[in-house]
Amino acid sequence: DRKEDHPEEFLKDFQGVCVTDGYQAYHSLEEKTPGLTIAGCWAHARRKYADAQKAIKDEKERKGTLAYDALKQIGAIYKLDNDLAELTPAQRQHRRQLELKPLVDAYFVWVKKHQSEVLPKSQTGKAFAYSVNQERYLRVFLEDGEVPLDNNATESTLRGFCIGRHNWKLIDTIRGARSSAIIYSITETAKANDLKVYEYVEYLLTEIPKHEDDTNRDFLEDLLPWSPNLPEQCRKSNKYEVK
Repeated sequence: DRKEDHPEEFLKDFQGVCVTDGYQAYHSLEEKTPGLTIAGCWAHARRKYADAQKAIKDEKERKGTLAYDALKQIGAIYKLDNDLAELTPAQRQHRRQLELKPLVDAYFVWVKKHQSEVLPKSQTGKAFAYSVNQERYLRVFLEDGEVPLDNNATESTLRGFCIGRHNWKLIDTIRGARSSAIIYSITETAKANDLKVYEYVEYLLTEIPKHEDDTNRDFLEDLLPWSPNLPEQCRKSNKYEVK
């Protein structure tokens, strides 16, 4: 379900920035969680206008719409930010303030100017409302060079689980869902750290039983997907090679 207590439980010890969609539970959680900042996802804002465009079949007619103009502006924001990808976070934050902030400011001025020209319940009206309501969160990336424009990387990682869940139709308990989440968290984090998933999981299943009698869990630090102490057979490439 979409109850607020789920993200609250999951993020209770987290401090940092979460890039999310416009789900109100995240915003409520930010208000009562010190150290937690919620950043908005520009892909979700863009998607609202794309939905409005899909309803129009004629290509020429699409180009004369407010939704089309909005997509062009968001596209310009994305293009400029993509050009900053190779910079350090500090450099990116500086350039975002100089070059991207004026585009973002202009976009929100434009949205508020034209919002009254469309029906609130139309697709474009909903898209305008989403941007206006999420403005505070959509601006967060301008203040931090490490915050991405969207959470597409996360959604791509979760897609395999969602497709699998649909096909299996076997996870029908909370414990089963929690176990699946743990397994997917391990494997997807292994992928993100350029590990061979099969070899990595095999290594975990070999090493962890050796520590059954340990009174602490310090040994787990060396088994984490980003640990430099993992054996070479677990790696796709040697990130730690000294040249």
